[in-house]
Amino acid sequence: MSTLAAAEIGQRVRIVAARLDEDVSAWLAAVGLAEGEEVVVLRRAALGGPLHVRTSSGGEFAVAREVARLITVTEPETP
Repeated sequence: MSTLAAAEIGQRVRIVAARLDEDVSAWLAAVGLAEGEEVVVLRRAALGGPLHVRTSSGGEFAVAREVARLITVTEPETP
């Protein structure tokens, strides 16, 4: 397992846990970044800026690198 911050551009990963405050976790879940969700890293901002990710439902979000370091991910299961 790794973190969202370590995922490569274009890599699809599945969120397994988030070590975040309850408010931040609730906001992430509300926008589709919850445990079990698959996301793709689209790009990384320069100089340690946010990651741009797309959820499996098509939503696109910028996730602060500090937050992404606290989100544990794994490779998605193959059908």
